[in-house]
Amino acid sequence: MRLDHVNIRTARLDEMRAWYAAVLGLEEGWRPAFGFPGAWLYAGDAPIVHLVGVETTDRGGPTLQLEHFALSGDDLTAFRARLKAAGIAAEERPVPGTDLLQLHIADPDGNHIHIDFRTG
Repeated sequence: MRLDHVNIRTARLDEMRAWYAAVLGLEEGWRPAFGFPGAWLYAGDAPIVHLVGVETTDRGGPTLQLEHFALSGDDLTAFRARLKAAGIAAEERPVPGTDLLQLHIADPDGNHIHIDFRTG
């Protein structure tokens, strides 16, 4: 098994669509003609982030417990430059005992994401 995609409900569909393209470099692509607004954002051929446009993110029930999702990056220097150009601060955390560096950021809705880079 592998993770197929992350689905995010948002009341700021246009802002989130633009952010995921500008900051993470994902590209909007084909999406089935569902009866509700949304966008599928692709990394290469894979639609890894699905955005669903809603009036409110309040479901009136239990709080969702997803803490974060992570993506693998391949050009640390270019990603740092992209974050700087967008005015986004990242918390950089090396993973002890590995050559992995995590850059922790948040999207416009406050969802926690980290991008992992091999440094060795």
